[in-house]
Amino acid sequence: MPYRRIAAWDSGGHNAGMENPACSSAEYVAAAATNATLGSSSEAASLTDRFGRRVSYLRLSVTDRCDLRCSYCLPKGFSGFEEPENWLKFDEIERVVAAFARMGVSRLRLTGGEPLLRRHLPQLVQTLAGLPGLHDISLSTNATQLHKHAVSLRQAGVSRINVSLDSLDKACMEQITGRDSFGSIMAGLQAGKQAGFDPIKLNMVLMRGINDHEIMRMAEYCFKEGFILRLIEAMPMGDTGRQSQYMDVNPVREQLIQAFNLVPAAEELGGGPARYWSTADGSGTVGFISPISQHFCASCNRVRLSVDGTLYMCLGQEEKCELRPLLRAGASDTELEAAIRAAIELKPERHEFTTQRHKIIRFMSQTGG
Repeated sequence: MPYRRIAAWDSGGHNAGMENPACSSAEYVAAAATNATLGSSSEAASLTDRFGRRVSYLRLSVTDRCDLRCSYCLPKGFSGFEEPENWLKFDEIERVVAAFARMGVSRLRLTGGEPLLRRHLPQLVQTLAGLPGLHDISLSTNATQLHKHAVSLRQAGVSRINVSLDSLDKACMEQITGRDSFGSIMAGLQAGKQAGFDPIKLNMVLMRGINDHEIMRMAEYCFKEGFILRLIEAMPMGDTGRQSQYMDVNPVREQLIQAFNLVPAAEELGGGPARYWSTADGSGTVGFISPISQHFCASCNRVRLSVDGTLYMCLGQEEKCELRPLLRAGASDTELEAAIRAAIELKPERHEFTTQRHKIIRFMSQTGG
């Protein structure tokens, strides 16, 4: 690559090395601008990290607030949310996403927290949908508010959604989410179908002794309703994530292959890490996401932007770049793009969930799922 490596700086202007790269100071912008000058060739059109992985997917958190308290995500009673004045404003989000799109990022997923708690979200979607180079806008939601917003979001430009649903048992869902949420989620799912989102994927986090007895039932439900089921291993993010009852997804996959005669899916279903298997007639599909037992770091194509403008390179590492100070200090588009490129150079080779389980103290909602 034509970029020189530069040091990361914290907000006080001190060299933070690789341990705490907060890359938000004027010194960093100046160094990044130099990189921008060096990176003027056609090779610089796309974002590629130092391990040769092309970044084409941005996950954008529009809020860290949530109306549920899922046991693997947010602790009950948690109140340490980001202050609204530190949230990226819609025009700042537009600038950042436009910069990513100019550098070859074509997929955008809106996340949280619960993204539907952010006011006027369809207006933001409509703006982002008009950006050149952005071809796919999707949404991750718990669906409790989806019945209110499904039509407006679909019309604004969201084409597909992922919905968190860890159980089909009302009492079990209340245990997992900390709220009486099942009825509103089911209403949201039906509203999503009627609005025309395609596909609708249901994310089920596997928890031994809590919902593992429901896997077959969940698969049958998804096949019947036309949803794609995705079975996910819990990740040790924050105390809540580490306390979840981890379950290896691979034996489950073998059981489902036998039960439903599944074969490897013939087509890609999104730009994420799931490995998909389908019924022979294509009427049912299950995706398996195994960040712990069979990680997919070598093909990672994404970065995450939190609600306060912090760009995280990896869920399981601390490398980050604070873009909000740059935006509010009047950085030009060239400087913004250069800072993003330099941040991508910090993207680690892989997470360390299996070797350093206590390393990540932030909760999932603080990063953006």
